[in-house]
Amino acid sequence: MTMQDHSASGLSTIKVRVDDRPAILVGSGYVALLLALFFLVLTVWCGYGAFMHASTWSLLGALLSLVVTILFGSSIYSLQPNESAVLTLFGAYAGTDSAPGLRATVPLFKIAKVSQRVRYHECGKLKVNDLIGNPIEIGAVVVWRVDNSAKAIFQIDDYADFVGAQTESALRHIAGRHPYDFDEAVTHAGPEEAVSHDQVAARTLSLRESGDQVTNELIVELKERLAVAGVTINEAWINHLAYAPEIAPVMLRRQQASAVIAARKLVVSGAVDIVKEALDKLKEQTDIDLDPERKAAMVSNLLVVLVSDKDATPVVNTGTLYA
Repeated sequence: MTMQDHSASGLSTIKVRVDDRPAILVGSGYVALLLALFFLVLTVWCGYGAFMHASTWSLLGALLSLVVTILFGSSIYSLQPNESAVLTLFGAYAGTDSAPGLRATVPLFKIAKVSQRVRYHECGKLKVNDLIGNPIEIGAVVVWRVDNSAKAIFQIDDYADFVGAQTESALRHIAGRHPYDFDEAVTHAGPEEAVSHDQVAARTLSLRESGDQVTNELIVELKERLAVAGVTINEAWINHLAYAPEIAPVMLRRQQASAVIAARKLVVSGAVDIVKEALDKLKEQTDIDLDPERKAAMVSNLLVVLVSDKDATPVVNTGTLYA
């Protein structure tokens, strides 16, 4: 098991101590705002009375009203759509409020706002080794959002950095499970090589030709890794895939050679069919039955004409058939 596998399994076994639940003692902020304004007016009126009449009771009333005004004012907060507030009371989790608008709660509650909007993280070019061991460069873009605000606040210190780190780790793991090209996996995997079922399945998916399947594997692995942080993955895609610069020219020539060989095989196969058809028709329509030596010479000449990448220059024999 690799280091990334140990990391993923360790994160998945973390005991989840908190989970989103509706907040208690939370209501409309407009009521609290009206009460704060009322006590503010009362503070001014009591302060005026204390100043004009030098009344101790008016001064105490003004101070008490001022304290109540500050408490009501500190309990008011606002939430935008796709935004949540995680409430704590002396370190204890008191619930999550997700209702948008002007809100109010107990003044002693501590409020931590969490954005649940969709975000994206672009993982830069990573230099990794594929299944065969070839150095390649790979990059990906991940679209994510916070699905559980309580987990995002209490389970992870910085969930945004956590998404970046886990994306890079998962991308390295996925890239190491597949070959860059399927032809390379077939070439390097001999019939005597003992491989597991998972390795055989991975070799059938190349990074270059099976982008959708590889992307789905990346999404599944990221969802497992980020579940502890209350983060869900909406979509992801590989935005960069190439050989490392030190082997790119060699692999380009290899791909070109493979394409030339495939084209030559197709040309030769077609030429053989044409020659066979020509000999059959010559025998059927003209009743000319060539001896093996003449037939071999005719086949050789036709193949040279059909397979050559340049126009053939025929030589006309003006002598007899057996001259």
